[in-house]
Amino acid sequence: RSAPVLWAAALFIALSTAYWLAVASDRYVSEARVTLARADLSSGQTMDFASLISGATGGNRADQLLLRDHLRSIDMLRKLDAELKLREHFSGQGDWLSRLWQTDAPIEEFHRHFLKRVSVELDEFSGVLVIQAQAYTPEMAQAITTALLAEGERHMNALGHELAQEQVQFLERQVGELNERVKQTRAAVLSYQNHKGLVSPQATAENLAAIVARLEAQLAELQTRRTGLQSFLQPKAPQLAEVNAQIAAVEDQLKRERARLAAPEGGTLNKTVEEFQRLQLDAEFAQRVLTTALTSLERGRVDASRTLKKVQVMQSPNLPEHPLQPRRLYNATVYALAALLVAGVLQLLLAIVRDHQD
Repeated sequence: RSAPVLWAAALFIALSTAYWLAVASDRYVSEARVTLARADLSSGQTMDFASLISGATGGNRADQLLLRDHLRSIDMLRKLDAELKLREHFSGQGDWLSRLWQTDAPIEEFHRHFLKRVSVELDEFSGVLVIQAQAYTPEMAQAITTALLAEGERHMNALGHELAQEQVQFLERQVGELNERVKQTRAAVLSYQNHKGLVSPQATAENLAAIVARLEAQLAELQTRRTGLQSFLQPKAPQLAEVNAQIAAVEDQLKRERARLAAPEGGTLNKTVEEFQRLQLDAEFAQRVLTTALTSLERGRVDASRTLKKVQVMQSPNLPEHPLQPRRLYNATVYALAALLVAGVLQLLLAIVRDHQD
């Protein structure tokens, strides 16, 4: 009763062995090993858990993972197909099981076949990106790997330049807006000076305060003199009347000067000083912000020139001399063992069924 299972297993082993040893088409493998180096050597480097194990920097690992995803993407497949005619190569050569069955296969199917022939993996220990491409000719395998390297470097630099350019453009817009703000605040200061007729209200207020101080000192001196005259002169004496007139004149002048300097109803010089200082502080603050923005803009332009990422080739794409795929003996052995395992499981199931029937 178990003969059909054994015969089926034997037939499968014979067919798979014949396929792997005689029918399967040779595939040549071109390999390249690369790593990414940033031009900005002065920037800080971040560390993550994987970098603590592998010794690679976190930022560089992130760039390599981005590069890996791009090399495995459909966009990359379209570019390679346009440049190297991959559809024609994968569908026009090779045995009927390993080739791309349809020349006009949907892009999703073509992409799945592409991922079977192109491997891009990151070696976490060494931090090296390993790129392998399989093709039915050595020249095509090398051409695929070479194109992957060139397009990967171009793509990473384009990403860096695009981000840097957006940052620079943002800073340029900010500088333009801040420059207009500086002009407006300076114009406001100038307009206020012209309206009040004062170049420096602060200096005018200080001069007026000095005049008030001199008048107060003069008033105190006259009052002291009057006290001395009152001790030996009659109230209507000419000298005493003259001193009283001088005191009244100084007091009147002092009152007017104090009114110019400060008064409860406002509109005086101290309010003018406060408004002028506020406008001047706005202008100074706008100028400082503009200076900071200009510094950031220059730093951004310098950083933009440091965003180049150089693909450092540890091993250049080689021209294979011997087909490494398929692994004929290994695959034949694996398929034979799998067939024997399935046959053994089926035999066991059949034996269990027969025992229950008995």
